[in-house]
Amino acid sequence: MKTRWGATAVALALGSTGGMFAGGALAQSVTAPTNIEIYGHLDLSIDDATKGIAGHLDGNGAPLQGKLGWQPDISSNLSRLGIRGGHDLGENGLRAVFQIETQVDVSATPGTASSNSSADNNVKGAFASRNSFLGLAGGFGAAKLGKTDAPYKLSTSRMDPFSATVGDYNSIMGNSGGDNRAEFDTRLSHAAWYESPKLGAFSFSALFAPGQNRSSDNSIQPSGEPDCAGGNNPDSNLGCTDGSFGNVYSIAGVYNAGPLYAIAAYERHKNVNRTGDEDGTIVMPGQVGIADESAGKLGVQYRLAATTINAIYERLTRKAPVAEFNERQRNGYWLALTQKLSPEDDVNLGWGHAGKTPGSPAAAHLPDGTPNAGSLDNASNLYSLGYKHHFEDKRTTWYLVYARQANHNAAHFDLGASGHGITTDCHDGAIDATCSTGGTVQAISLGMTYDF
Repeated sequence: MKTRWGATAVALALGSTGGMFAGGALAQSVTAPTNIEIYGHLDLSIDDATKGIAGHLDGNGAPLQGKLGWQPDISSNLSRLGIRGGHDLGENGLRAVFQIETQVDVSATPGTASSNSSADNNVKGAFASRNSFLGLAGGFGAAKLGKTDAPYKLSTSRMDPFSATVGDYNSIMGNSGGDNRAEFDTRLSHAAWYESPKLGAFSFSALFAPGQNRSSDNSIQPSGEPDCAGGNNPDSNLGCTDGSFGNVYSIAGVYNAGPLYAIAAYERHKNVNRTGDEDGTIVMPGQVGIADESAGKLGVQYRLAATTINAIYERLTRKAPVAEFNERQRNGYWLALTQKLSPEDDVNLGWGHAGKTPGSPAAAHLPDGTPNAGSLDNASNLYSLGYKHHFEDKRTTWYLVYARQANHNAAHFDLGASGHGITTDCHDGAIDATCSTGGTVQAISLGMTYDF
């Protein structure tokens, strides 16, 4: 349910008939055809998760430290609050449109975040921390400025019935490194984008986000931003050498007719700085370096009477200087099925697969320095199983999800990327920052959502 007001109701609610608003722009808008909508989504869960690395050794051959078994938590998962609207400009159906949206950390204290693998200056619970924009819309489509989920991300978001849960497909899809950071399923700040109108069954969207970086290698944060592009506090030990990028281009085309929904999408990140993977001994300067990274995918969703089938193929690439250090290039697959048991109940199944990469900076050589390219088995499989009940009010659900991330012996994919408030990360709880590979990460989650 959304709460909508016309201009008159909004003006009266804010007191525009007197006081500081009297005679101002808001009071003058009372007679204008303006619509404002307040909306929100709450999602909280109680989880239990394990990294599956008890008994494993770190990169130095020492036993891992910390709580390595099951750990319960209470998580707020992409809960959000927003206001959006439009104003008729009186010219050929042209409207000014806007949105301001923020994350709501219902069960946690808002603030900056850090772990052994990343540091974040962004406050996710701050005003306008999520998709926010100002633009023009009409028969031509819509042109907007602000920050948004990229077209590449949005094109297949409906194909993940586990979104924001422990079984979210971003543990693999769009995720080139296996950490809880999906580089190609992300929100882009300081962006300009265009959304086409429906052209029969077709539509498309395109985005450009300038790098805004005064350094030639993107080793500092973009102008006006608190973090490096792609994440990380620029003052952390990682700095802007762990995936910081320059200009971004993202485009997606959609075909939507009857039971069939199909997409083709592409995104390119220019001059991605990964020099933080170079240690000056085995991995020498320039061997990982700065190079373009891109992603392309094809996806299909087909709805039957009581069954929805989803399939995605994705190809991640990096123009890496040395192939044996390239852990960013691979194929990915996602298959998901939703089976309705009744109008209120459905069962969801999902499988994601990350293929083997050409190499890895962490283990591309044997201890004696002999190249070990091509021998690393860093593939991974994600298995997700869920049940959801939709209450008759159509605004409330409860759900139960189990997820299992089965990493091959050189992989370190995690659970909870891109939405779940409490992630399960191979770094978490380890005294040193070395990430143990090969663990089978598992989590079970019981949650509830409410939309207004």
